[in-house]
Amino acid sequence: MKTKQSWLVSLWLAGLFLVYLPVVKASDLLPPQLAIQEASDKLQQRLQDKSFIQNFAQVAQFVDQTIYPHTDFDKISELVLGKLWNSASSNDQTRFKQEFKTLLVRTYSRAFVEFKDWSVRFLPLEMENGANKVVVKTEVLQPGLQPISVNYRMLLNNGQWKAYDFMIEGVSLVTNYRSTFTNEVKTKGSLSAVIDGLAKRNAEALAAKNS
Repeated sequence: MKTKQSWLVSLWLAGLFLVYLPVVKASDLLPPQLAIQEASDKLQQRLQDKSFIQNFAQVAQFVDQTIYPHTDFDKISELVLGKLWNSASSNDQTRFKQEFKTLLVRTYSRAFVEFKDWSVRFLPLEMENGANKVVVKTEVLQPGLQPISVNYRMLLNNGQWKAYDFMIEGVSLVTNYRSTFTNEVKTKGSLSAVIDGLAKRNAEALAAKNS
């Protein structure tokens, strides 16, 4: 059974990078929306290759390469840890960013295979001239089900729009994971111990998928 966090990540990433059906014309999409469209097109093309999705290691590698330019994993990691980030050693910060990125990519790779029939439509984007932060609003569509609201917080980073949080029906990935990791640190006694556990779970999950 999926955990609440993995379900949210699956829904977010499947929504973020699968085929899109814009309410506005494709020619009217603004740069933050186009960043999502670019990754969407690349991933949607690969969905047509049945042999490709049978190799989980290959899928994970491709997903990583495709979503990395459009996702600010450094910002996400910092926000997820919150106050813990400031007190963490530089080594723990680096380790957490890597393992948390692996978790997200691994979760999405599973969603990439399992939820390929989903589609996404963009809602009109309210964006002021010169803005460096926006919320991109979309709806995830599935046959026979009500649309699901998925909104993305995006920022302009070195000339590129990148996602750093998302809300599914108002539930934030950052807030959700921050609560989880804060509780784990209290239970295990240190952030380092939590990262060790996360690294172990990542390694075991990838090994199981590749066996």
